[in-house]
Amino acid sequence: MNTNTPHTVKSYEEELKNLNNNIVKMGTLCEEALRKSINALVTNNADEADKIIKNDEEIDKFENLIEQQVVNLIALRQPLAIDLRETVTALKISSDLERIGDLSKNIAKRSLLLSSNLSKNLIDILNSLSENVQKQLKSVIDSYLERSSSMAINVWESDEKIDNLTNQCMQASIDFLKDDPKNLQNGTHLLFVSKNLERMGDHTTNIAEQVYFLVKGEYLEGDRPKNSEIGK
Repeated sequence: MNTNTPHTVKSYEEELKNLNNNIVKMGTLCEEALRKSINALVTNNADEADKIIKNDEEIDKFENLIEQQVVNLIALRQPLAIDLRETVTALKISSDLERIGDLSKNIAKRSLLLSSNLSKNLIDILNSLSENVQKQLKSVIDSYLERSSSMAINVWESDEKIDNLTNQCMQASIDFLKDDPKNLQNGTHLLFVSKNLERMGDHTTNIAEQVYFLVKGEYLEGDRPKNSEIGK
């Protein structure tokens, strides 16, 4: 009888739990970075923008940590199919979260180049788009934490709403640009901000697909709901 087996199993379960916790912590950091980057933009807060740019290193550290944990689990533990899904899914999710962190940093950088004369209509639409992306990101992290395929599907099916809001935000940015030639620089930056937020929505949808695969052992069927006008 191998008396080390219970200890080994318990240790392995602890490693998986630690991996899951790090995904959630990384997701929480991304939520915070997204919220603060938009706040820095609409309030013209350079100090907050600088903090977001610097704090992106913390998100990158989590990605590296999760990658190392996954490598160790696969190499040393030789996981079975269900546990292998856990580790591979965690690796893919951390990659999407890292991109969300980068996109938040990009928004913070652009906020440093914007003036404070943005129209109220434009700010309202930008806030609406950002709040919806934040909601999607929180929901998809919750779906991972709770291992809920239904929550993951809700996020996946809501991607079209993000696309619609992105189009509204981009159109508002174009209108702002047209109102006055002096708005050219601001309008151009805001177009990129809108697209960055839309890309974050895509990454949350990617995570939703991974959560569904983790829970069900198969990928979602059918085409992802998308607005065909996005980016036009």
